[in-house]
Amino acid sequence: MPRHNLNDLLALITVAKERSFTRAAARLGVTQSALSHTIRNLEAKLGVRLLTRTTRSVSTTDAGEWLIQSLGPKFEGIEADLSAVADLGDRPSGTIRITAVDHPIDAIIWPRLAKVLPQYPDLNVELTVDYGLTNIVGERYDIGVRFGDQIEKDMIAVRISPDVKMAIVGASAYFKGRDKPTTPRDLLAHRCINLRLSTSGGLYAWELAKGAKKVQARVEGQVVCNSVNQMLNAALDGFGLTFLPWPMLQPYVEAGRLVRVMEDWCPTFPGYHAFYPSRRQSSRALKIVIDAIRYRPDGARG
Repeated sequence: MPRHNLNDLLALITVAKERSFTRAAARLGVTQSALSHTIRNLEAKLGVRLLTRTTRSVSTTDAGEWLIQSLGPKFEGIEADLSAVADLGDRPSGTIRITAVDHPIDAIIWPRLAKVLPQYPDLNVELTVDYGLTNIVGERYDIGVRFGDQIEKDMIAVRISPDVKMAIVGASAYFKGRDKPTTPRDLLAHRCINLRLSTSGGLYAWELAKGAKKVQARVEGQVVCNSVNQMLNAALDGFGLTFLPWPMLQPYVEAGRLVRVMEDWCPTFPGYHAFYPSRRQSSRALKIVIDAIRYRPDGARG
């Protein structure tokens, strides 16, 4: 097969991973019609159907799946080799893709990267908000960010924040005419703002703890969100109680806009950590990004 068809194969792999021509075209920086034309030409040259298209989704045929499973690791190897060569230059380059929920991106990752990126004009970062506990290897991310107890054991983990205290809060106006809750059972009498998990489609159960006693509180309310920023806004507007990281809430509590309750039932989680596969530790670009977002207890460099 001619070498220029490597781009066709990369297009196929991207469509298969995204399961959408629209998303794949956006990632590749081409039009959807051009991408469809590329895939049709590839199928014609190989003489076999590689993708099954419907009005709502795209899936691989048996032949397409076999080809992707065979070629995917080889393309990853090529990318790793190219990154290694680029690292030999005076100016580190490449794109580092990071997936995390919005709170650490907004409060930790971006403020620290913004201080460092101007020093490396050929180094690019792509930040993706995702609540799905994404498989970073399968989705070709370089770095994932989670609480320390959510990271797979075969990953290298680097702490980017201190341990995170959680808090339950509601707007001052919400508590007018209502008793403040003091126990998990009391939450059943309150409107609560829920988070829908993209992994299962279910609602997140508030992980509460007091001493050795642990409770997963399943709460109800008028508002369900899929990001913590939405939950915070709903709480500020008086739509109920919410359960979020204390650093997000502290300025609003201190300003009197939110009221903190059940502090003795709110646990401390083991901090945000950036993690990545051990095979990526040779990348200079990755090392620069990790070093930039690393947690430093003394406060040096962010």
